[in-house]
Amino acid sequence: MSAPTAVLFDVPGPRARARNTLAGVATLAVVAALLAVIVWRLGATGQLDARVWEWITYENVQLALLDGLVNTLWAFASGAVLALLLGAVLALGRLSDHRALRSLASGIVELFRAVPLVVLMFLFYYGLPSAGVTVSTYAAVVLGLMLYNGAVLAEVFRAGVLAVPRGQSEAAYALGMRKSGVMRFVLLPQAVRSMMPAIISQLVVLLKDSALGFLITYPELLFQAQFLGSNATLGSPLIPVALVVAVIYIALCLLLSALATWIEQRSRRNPAVIAVAAAGRPDDA
Repeated sequence: MSAPTAVLFDVPGPRARARNTLAGVATLAVVAALLAVIVWRLGATGQLDARVWEWITYENVQLALLDGLVNTLWAFASGAVLALLLGAVLALGRLSDHRALRSLASGIVELFRAVPLVVLMFLFYYGLPSAGVTVSTYAAVVLGLMLYNGAVLAEVFRAGVLAVPRGQSEAAYALGMRKSGVMRFVLLPQAVRSMMPAIISQLVVLLKDSALGFLITYPELLFQAQFLGSNATLGSPLIPVALVVAVIYIALCLLLSALATWIEQRSRRNPAVIAVAAAGRPDDA
């Protein structure tokens, strides 16, 4: 006899389904109406006229946007890799059996979660030179992204590992496995699937947070957009440039979400993950 299935909420009845459908339709109608009003206002103020969009046909403008996009992706990739590594190290520290190591890791996590990211960037770029250390705008952006997002990801990793049923680790210890082996072969394969949505969500935040680099003159996408949008030679096309940059950011976030979906599907087909998940289910009587 298989274990009973627990549900978090009752299955909605016909009336509840009808209410949910009505609420969804009403929400879509409101969003569509808002978008229609925005488009109408843009058209009424001449922001959709062809002359306002001539700037995008210039090669120098295209190269400037491409350069900003490359710098954004470079800062994001560097910050994401370093934040994931730092988060994993801090999570292991918080899960350590040694009290001193747990306290140190907890202090680092709480410190960098509490400090705003823009303050970290300003501290690295404008503060360190007073101590005789000079860093580039790129380094200041990446360090800020690494420390802030690494502290947040550390909590995501720790929560994911602790969410695995305790019996899994106890059974592994009973088989003579060491803690490192239990973490690598038992806990992490099961925790990664539950952590993936939160990890991707934080990486999307990291991607958008890289735009704060324009405050310290890092030539990323928003910095280039601010320059182009305020350029009188181009007619100061602030709104059109902002729309183009918004579309680029949306596309990047969608691509990141698609990559996460692909990784999750691949992990589900991984024989090792399937074997671990199967071992965690109770046997049928």
